[in-house]
Amino acid sequence: MSPERRLTLLRILAFVFVVGIVVVIFIFRDQVRQLAQLGYLGAFLIALIANATIFMPIPGVWVVFAMGAVFNPFLLAIFAGLGAATGELFGYLLGFSGQGLAERSKLYDRIYALMDRHRRWSDLLILIMAFIPNPFFDLAGIAAGTLKIPVLRFYFFCAIGSILKMLAFAYGGNTILKLWFKP
Repeated sequence: MSPERRLTLLRILAFVFVVGIVVVIFIFRDQVRQLAQLGYLGAFLIALIANATIFMPIPGVWVVFAMGAVFNPFLLAIFAGLGAATGELFGYLLGFSGQGLAERSKLYDRIYALMDRHRRWSDLLILIMAFIPNPFFDLAGIAAGTLKIPVLRFYFFCAIGSILKMLAFAYGGNTILKLWFKP
C-alpha cells in the first residue's frame, strides 16, 4: 500500500472513529452524571466525554466545580485536565482526517490562519484557548490537526491549559461551595 493510500485510509478511520464516539456520547449523555461517583477517575471520564463532544457542549467544568468541594482540588484538576485534553484529541483527529468542517466558518478560518501564520506561537495559542472556557476550542483542535501540528505537542499544551482551567474551577468550587454551605 502506498504512503498516500495509507494516509488516506488513516484519515478516513479517524473521521469514522470521531463521528462514532460523538454519536455514542450523545446517546448516553444522561449517564455521564453518574460518573461523578467514581471520584478522580469519574472527573477524568466526565472531562473526557465533555470535551470529546465536538460542537455539542456538555458542561464538564461545572461538574469539576461541584466536585471541588468534595475532593482535593489540585488532584481533581490534574485528572479532569488530562481528561479534557484527551477529549480534545477528537477535534484534532477530525482535523487530521482532512474532513474538518464541511462548511468552514469565519472563526475557524481566523484561528487556522493565526496558527498557520504564527507557527511558533501556535503552542501558546493552544494553551490559552484550552485555558479559557469557550465552545470554540474544538476549532483550534481541528486547525491543529489540519496543520499537522505534532499530536504530542498539541496534547501537552492542551493539557497544561486544561489543567489550569480545571484548577480554577476546582478551587472555585472548593471555596465558594464550602462558604455557601458552611455549617
